Amino acid sequence: MTEQIERARTFHSLHVKGNPVVLYNAWDPGSAKIIEKAGAKAIATGSWPVAAAFGYADGEKIPLELALDNIKRIVGSVDLPVTMDLEGGYGVDPEIVARTVTLALRAGAIGFNFEDQIVGGSGLHDISVQAKRIEAAAAAVKASGIPAFINARTDIFLKAKPDAHDDVLLDQAIERAQAFEKAGAHGFFAPGLGDEGLIETLCKAIALPVNIIALAHVPPRQRLAELGVARISHGPVPYRQMAEWLEAKARLAISG
Repeated sequence: MTEQIERARTFHSLHVKGNPVVLYNAWDPGSAKIIEKAGAKAIATGSWPVAAAFGYADGEKIPLELALDNIKRIVGSVDLPVTMDLEGGYGVDPEIVARTVTLALRAGAIGFNFEDQIVGGSGLHDISVQAKRIEAAAAAVKASGIPAFINARTDIFLKAKPDAHDDVLLDQAIERAQAFEKAGAHGFFAPGLGDEGLIETLCKAIALPVNIIALAHVPPRQRLAELGVARISHGPVPYRQMAEWLEAKARLAISG
């Protein structure tokens, strides 16, 4: 447990506004080892690529036991902090969320993404509901003795096209971030957000370190750093690029 505690503390320290940690998302031990070799400071999984690697669709379709075994194997294969994408915690009730978090920590994770969208449904959980879920996650973290990093994700910007992102959505995101921080979150993840002005305002408006995902419409790493971002992740992009390369090579080999 001592090593896990130290890795958790290290992971917290990597989140610095203006000097973002880059998480090039892995999906299994093999990809994690490659990313470690490339010079990564930490390993992060993404729910979509992990599910796809095991033949499942995203959205908590992969059995939790399999996802946890995968994390345990990743943790055992690298000498870096490993944070897990827990999606919606595999249940709505705070008690279920707490149990899922506990299991993830026992598997060796030192942090996790936790989203506010209603998995298997539509829309987002009300702020009050999500805050209670985060409180349960934070209580589980405290009880474990592992200072794990809770990265509270909002899907506000993923639910709207980039050209529809505006101050109204930003205000809603800020409200959620502030409530999530009060509930015990350590970071705020706003996937889909790419507008420079909105990103900068978000980073200045909240105390939590902001996580942005590197998508095609998102500014490059250096610009995100200038805007105050503390964490840059790549989500399903690495897996999708790998899959495209593999399919192209397979087609070439098969067709001759």
